[in-house]
Amino acid sequence: MSRVGKKPIPLPDGVEVKISREEFEVKGPRGSLMHRIPSGISVHQEGSLLVVTRKNDIPKLRALHGLMRSLAANSVTGVTEGFQKELEIEGIGYRAQIKKDVVVFQLGFSHPIEFQVPEGVEVKIEGANLIVVSGIDRQKVGQVAANICRLRRPDVYKGKGIRYKGEVLRKKVGKAATGT
Repeated sequence: MSRVGKKPIPLPDGVEVKISREEFEVKGPRGSLMHRIPSGISVHQEGSLLVVTRKNDIPKLRALHGLMRSLAANSVTGVTEGFQKELEIEGIGYRAQIKKDVVVFQLGFSHPIEFQVPEGVEVKIEGANLIVVSGIDRQKVGQVAANICRLRRPDVYKGKGIRYKGEVLRKKVGKAATGT
C-alpha cells in the first residue's frame, strides 16, 4: 500500500468536508477548494480524520492513491493557513508595481511587462525587490510564481533577474577569468 496514501489527514477546527461519489469540497476560514475523485479511489471522514483508500492494487490506482491524499492534505492546509512563495528581483533598475490586479515589471527590456494576476491568488510587493505570491490553492500559487520567474530568468554571468528567495545560482566565469 502507498506510504503516503495510508496516512490519515487530521481536520483542524473550523474545517468542513463535503464528500460525494465524484468530488470532495473542503471549506475553511480562508475559502473553499474542490477536487474530483478518480474512480477506484474513495475519500471518507472518520471523526476528525480524512482517510483516502483505494479499491485494489492496480499500478494506476496505487499512483493515484498517494496523489489524492496529497491533494486532500494540501486543500486542508490551504483553507486553514494558505500557501506563499517569495521571489526576489535582482538587478539595477529592475522593479515591480501593482496596479489593481496587474503587476507591472521593469526588467531591463525596452518596454514594461504587465502580468495579470489570476483569481484566487494574491501578489504583494514588499520593499524594493521582494514579491510575495499567496493563496489557498498550492498548485495555483506555484504556477503563478513560476510564470513570474519566467518573465526574466537570472543571467548566468551576473545573476540579474527574478528568482525564488534563497535560491542559489551557479554563475559562470567570464572571459577574463580564462585568460592565459
